[in-house]
Amino acid sequence: MKNTEKPTKTARRRRKLTPGERIIRGLDQAIAWARGEDVPVRVTTVEVPVIDVRAVRRGLKLSQAQFAAKFGFPPATLRNWEQGRTRPDGPARVLLAVIAKHPEAVEDVLRKAS
Repeated sequence: MKNTEKPTKTARRRRKLTPGERIIRGLDQAIAWARGEDVPVRVTTVEVPVIDVRAVRRGLKLSQAQFAAKFGFPPATLRNWEQGRTRPDGPARVLLAVIAKHPEAVEDVLRKAS
């Protein structure tokens, strides 16, 4: 004999979504959120620190050319940052923050990548 009852709300919640269903649900939520709708989504904000590039470089006792070569920055970009003509963007600030705290880790990763 077949059970013809519909699953309860709790039973429906227990079914695990497939990866595709989770992606579609996420995209639907993102579109709704972008439209300004009040949707129950999680938004993560990361504060990226402001970095004094010159202080980081000087702390490592490197010239601009040495710092740029060691960490993969164009020398002109480094000069512009230090002279205040431009500012590092978010990803560059994150990398500079890591260099300021753990330069050996960045050097190790870059050495293994080359």
